[in-house]
Amino acid sequence: MGINNELLQKIDEKYPRLSKGQKKLADYIRQEYDKAAFLTAAKMGEVVGVSESTVVRFAMTLGYKGYPEFQKALEELVRTKLNSIQRMEVTYGRISQGEILTSVLQADIEKIKLTMGSMDQEAFEMAVDTILKAKRIYVIGIRSCAPLASFLSYYLQLICEDVTLVNTNSSSEIFEQLIRIGQDDVVIGISFPRYSMRTLKALEFANNRNAKVITLTDSVHSPMNLYSSCNLIARSDMASIVDSLVAPLSVINALVVALCMKKQKEVVATLETLEKIWDEYQVYSKDELNMVTDKVEFSNLGGDDI
Repeated sequence: MGINNELLQKIDEKYPRLSKGQKKLADYIRQEYDKAAFLTAAKMGEVVGVSESTVVRFAMTLGYKGYPEFQKALEELVRTKLNSIQRMEVTYGRISQGEILTSVLQADIEKIKLTMGSMDQEAFEMAVDTILKAKRIYVIGIRSCAPLASFLSYYLQLICEDVTLVNTNSSSEIFEQLIRIGQDDVVIGISFPRYSMRTLKALEFANNRNAKVITLTDSVHSPMNLYSSCNLIARSDMASIVDSLVAPLSVINALVVALCMKKQKEVVATLETLEKIWDEYQVYSKDELNMVTDKVEFSNLGGDDI
């Protein structure tokens, strides 16, 4: 299915007459437009392997006044290409209803395999050590990444002493919560296409305050890695109507298990204390299903406690 976009049309029209370096830029934009939109001219040149001046000339060759105008066209391309309905039609348009379950599960299996094959073990170990040494830990994830951030922070709170799940309803709230971040702290930023500018700004702020920055994202070229000292890469699927976050969740699971193994005594003590508190305050007594023979028995649900 063709997607009508001015930038792509210009690239197609000019491509035969582009220089070798400019063709490399054109190919990169066609394949990695979501990442390119966040890059400066110098950074794009570095990623593709050409000079900054080549990038600027490329923008002008396509008919833009300069790199800033070209970057705006890139942002428009991201908005156009990632239209949810188009993504659904491209990915699942030729699949019969009966094949959807198998197809989606198989695609997720492939993403976990790809993540296993490309995971940097040293970066993973560095992330574990950085979290263990941090005075305070901040976790940030926006939109579809919010459940990942919530899941990670839930388990980090059982392992570490000072963990904050950053509330991301607005940019001002983010910075209010990060205001005391410093060199002894770490922020874990989770972002997958479409990348979040709010998350990127939060990581930039933390980096400027000399805090450690860990990212969980989909590529070494992700804009999230501009400010990070430790990059965890997990494959997602931006070609689908939903962002496949199965592989990132697996990496988070591995991170939690590794941290638990490093702090076994503390984690066991915390869980034992929690069990006593739950029992003392009857936290779960009215919120459980008890299996009695082959019947389900509801625990004392009544009165004001419903």
